[in-house]
Amino acid sequence: MIFPMKRNSQQLGSQGPFRADQLRSGDPYELSNGHPILCLPKSGRRAKAVSVGAAVLASDPAVQDVGVDTGFSPSPDVLRAPDLSVGEIPDLPGWAEGAPPLAVEYADTGQDEADLRIKIQELFAAGTRYVWVVRLTGPRRLEVHQPGQGMHIVNPEEQLEAPGILTNPVPVKALYDRETANQVIFRNLLQREGYASLEEVRAEGEAQGRAEGEAQGRALGEAEGEVQGLREAVVEVLTARGFAVAGDLRTALAGCGDPAVLRSVLRQSAITSSLAEVVAVLRG
Repeated sequence: MIFPMKRNSQQLGSQGPFRADQLRSGDPYELSNGHPILCLPKSGRRAKAVSVGAAVLASDPAVQDVGVDTGFSPSPDVLRAPDLSVGEIPDLPGWAEGAPPLAVEYADTGQDEADLRIKIQELFAAGTRYVWVVRLTGPRRLEVHQPGQGMHIVNPEEQLEAPGILTNPVPVKALYDRETANQVIFRNLLQREGYASLEEVRAEGEAQGRAEGEAQGRALGEAEGEVQGLREAVVEVLTARGFAVAGDLRTALAGCGDPAVLRSVLRQSAITSSLAEVVAVLRG
């Protein structure tokens, strides 16, 4: 059995006896240089914030996978599980190799700051390009860590960028505030479907509506044109045959809008010997 320990300054550089393959999925430990690190359950505030941040990052058009507490083992004596890992995560059993390009940690009450610093350096050594630390105690803020660069603070209303990992900038607040997160997720999902914004969706809908309306208008116009042409043809045929097309017949023709009926009337007009026969066909 592995017994968790809190490393003191003398242990920080020493080699511990444990290996990542001794741990099973679900065991509440990480490993640093062979030393076990006990990972306690998350507070309600921290758990909610992690779920919000996961949804925001997973919706970005460039993101393939987002893992929550995914175990990465870049070497046999190291196992680290960032709160959020952004990058390609193999759909395989066991620990993922290497480290995620972007890792997000949520620091709440009781955070072991010494271990957090070590964890960040171990992730950098394994290839992580960005570590974002969301501070949930005191004034909300986020720390951006990058290899070889000093840490800098980003405030809630400011934007975060991770070129090559994320397509869109992320407001710091979106990583823990659900209302802000929903706005970002909506934007990202639109982009995944090929739309730059909601306005573009609306514009496309309006254009499609106009096109359909114009098509329907043309169809109606063509149908009305055919009906009117058939009416005029009936009058011309009867007139050419010497019939006087009276007002009653013209009124009946004007009241008929069925092209099939008017074609029958036209045929009858060509052979009839009486206007009564034409009217009979017209009236059905």
